[in-house]
Amino acid sequence: MSAQSALLLATLSLAACSAAEIPTPERVPAPAAAPAPAAAAPSASAAAPATASAAAPAPAVPRDPNVDKLQIAAQVDSRAYDMVRSLVDEVGPRLAGSLGDKAAVAWALRTMKEKGLENVRAEKVMVPHWERGPESGRILAPHGHTLAITALGGSVGTPGKGLEGEIVMVESLDAMAAMDEAKVKGKIVFFSAAMTRTKDGSGYGKVAGIRHRGAVAAAKKGAIGVLLRSLGTDHDRLPHTGAMAYEKDVPKIPAAAISVPDAELLERLVGQGKPVRVSFSLGAKLLPDAESANVIGEVKGREKPDEIVLIGAHLDAWDLGRGAIDDGAGCAAVVEAARLVLGLGARPRRTIRVVLFANEENGLRGAFAYAKDHAAELDKHQLALEIDLGAGRAHTTRFLIDEASRPLAERIASLVTPLGLQYDKGPAHGGADLIPLRAAAVPLVDLHQDATNYFDVHHTANDTLDKVTKEDLDQVVGAVATVAWAAADAPETFARVPEALRKR
Repeated sequence: MSAQSALLLATLSLAACSAAEIPTPERVPAPAAAPAPAAAAPSASAAAPATASAAAPAPAVPRDPNVDKLQIAAQVDSRAYDMVRSLVDEVGPRLAGSLGDKAAVAWALRTMKEKGLENVRAEKVMVPHWERGPESGRILAPHGHTLAITALGGSVGTPGKGLEGEIVMVESLDAMAAMDEAKVKGKIVFFSAAMTRTKDGSGYGKVAGIRHRGAVAAAKKGAIGVLLRSLGTDHDRLPHTGAMAYEKDVPKIPAAAISVPDAELLERLVGQGKPVRVSFSLGAKLLPDAESANVIGEVKGREKPDEIVLIGAHLDAWDLGRGAIDDGAGCAAVVEAARLVLGLGARPRRTIRVVLFANEENGLRGAFAYAKDHAAELDKHQLALEIDLGAGRAHTTRFLIDEASRPLAERIASLVTPLGLQYDKGPAHGGADLIPLRAAAVPLVDLHQDATNYFDVHHTANDTLDKVTKEDLDQVVGAVATVAWAAADAPETFARVPEALRKR
């Protein structure tokens, strides 16, 4: 155990001892029935967008002995790392529609049941089924070089013999839109924008639109294909894949990412002013939709079991790596948090629902299916959280709420300060799978994780178990368990998110 963990454990142990000494009984069975919940009071605050503020410790409030128990258990008895190991070793790549995806659903059902979660089930979702196929690329002139290349998720394949053409280099979508069509027609567009390393991952958001919409922008100018500098902060010769999209009535052209060192080479060659020619071949193809599932398990509430605190992650993962940090760590964190709550011997007022979403990576079909399947109870979702930024330590808490619920948010935020999290009054963003819930006015919370190194391996073959640090993952588990318990057991109900804040 590190000095940091030992200090945290000692602090929490003292807090637990100074609270009323409540023995931890055996697990309490799920209640058979509960009285109907009272309706939430309407918001009294104006529907104005929240403004960001500097992160700071949340106001101090009396400790909840159950929170202390959860945080200690996360440090000394977490099984999250073993859960990630099981998922990546026994299942591995699990892109939507693949055999790995089916194996992941079976793994999730089995694991949730083994951990004691209740009402475990798979809810059917039809997902896109895209296969990568063989892929290769090469700089032909002015100097030969084999490219480390991978198709973007959803790309069409190249013609049988591949594509060959002259490179035209642009940095952004705006630059592409401003370019003369005559300079692009019949050529291969190379997007050269570099991603910036940041702790909060914001550098990714600034360039992700190029990957998503670059092929459409280039095709509108007559390009025959697209190459993209990988959206990553590493300098490994491993390309980063990721989802892209096409538009109706715009030609579908092949699109691929190349490794950062290869992109920098290409940029240098173009900068010399000589024509640069490349060729690449992609065997990608889109097959008919396939059946997958959102996998759900619960900790049933004692008083208001029909009110829900959702903690989620996505079960699918790209086919290049093992999906350890994206998003095996998130899956393990939320399932383990629920297991620790079950081990308290006490039940929260509301139900804690774990959702492992299908098809986050290339479609969000699971997210939208969940919102549709549970539309009748979305107004009873007290709070929603998604863990999808690897296994780095959580450092900041943010909420997307009506200001009428700010005191409740601050109280919950204060409970994770012993774990090293600061509280920021700025609005939560919410994970991608929570987009439909945000639109339905469900309050959200973010546990921002340290993403400094996350995009070194994100969506690459390097997404493997060795990138997960047990101690950091256990800290995330403690934060998730704390927030889930506190929101589920709170006497108050969060007001709905104001309409002005519902669009992501």
